[in-house]
Amino acid sequence: MSGGVDSSVAAALLQQQGHEVIGITLQIWPSRGEANERACRALSAAADARRVAHALGIPHYVLNLREEFRRAVIDHFIAEYRAGRTPNPCIRCNRWIKFDVLLARARELGATHVATGHYARVVHHDDTGRWCIRRGVDRRKDQSYALYDLTQEQLAATLLPLGGLEKPRTRAIAAELGLRVAGKPESQDICFVPDNDYGRFLRENAPDVVRPGAIRDTSGRTVGTHEGVAFYTIGQHRRLNIAGSEPRYVVALNAAENEVIVGTGDDLMLRTVIAEDIALGKFDADALRVSRPVAAMLRYKMTAQPAVAQLVDGRLQVTFDAPQRAVTPGQALVCYDGDDVACGGVITEARDN
Repeated sequence: MSGGVDSSVAAALLQQQGHEVIGITLQIWPSRGEANERACRALSAAADARRVAHALGIPHYVLNLREEFRRAVIDHFIAEYRAGRTPNPCIRCNRWIKFDVLLARARELGATHVATGHYARVVHHDDTGRWCIRRGVDRRKDQSYALYDLTQEQLAATLLPLGGLEKPRTRAIAAELGLRVAGKPESQDICFVPDNDYGRFLRENAPDVVRPGAIRDTSGRTVGTHEGVAFYTIGQHRRLNIAGSEPRYVVALNAAENEVIVGTGDDLMLRTVIAEDIALGKFDADALRVSRPVAAMLRYKMTAQPAVAQLVDGRLQVTFDAPQRAVTPGQALVCYDGDDVACGGVITEARDN
């Protein structure tokens, strides 16, 4: 329970369905010695969650997962930027904190499942025996992309009671129940990065990433200098400070040589994407031994595009019908079969054929 309207209504709905519900809030914010505005907001959110739990008549616990969160999410976030990749910390948190560490702690309390306020659904396919994530009914809020890499064991122990609702209905239920969080605004920030300023966060927490180097064009010619590859991402156009008659974009990051590579908009358009750290949902490995039609997403909120997917030499290879712009290593590649998450992985490279 984050203290927001979604997790609050999720708890209420499960209670109405006859489940014995325990409310758990994760303590991942800084300690008192590191207190800041964000920490104060987190403490306020925990207080909101406690008040909702009291209103529902359910137990409420706060679990201190600061160290687990730092190791699994924050350290990974910094390492990925240091390596010239662009991570998605929310996906990482779901996989390793909410549905791994939290699930284990919940079981210690006697719970059988973990439930969250995500807008997605969990389904079981009886013909294959496989669990998978299905898109939420509210397509504007659908969060299936952020849950693509949950394991079969985790999915079997996951409940997502808001998957069949649209967000206005969720707020209406909260209002009907008299929950004070009914009108609470949503947070769009990365929870541990103040003001979503990842550059400032990296400078303060990993000063070694400030490492000036050369900006080169696709022919290898030096056209400028950068302050560190960690401060750039594929498709970036601003803050390059490169003179020229046509716009330049970041098309590659070479962390080993400390180089930022720039090119034209056409250089950003690629068709075939390779992913590793593969997660299998509706499709298992046998199903992907041959090419399968899918609709694939390269980033959250993009419209899924037609493609074909196949396992090739232990990696997921997805070839889109049409070239895609700014394929970014470190981001998630998620493939759908209809509304079901079929498979996915972490993007490592892309090419134009």
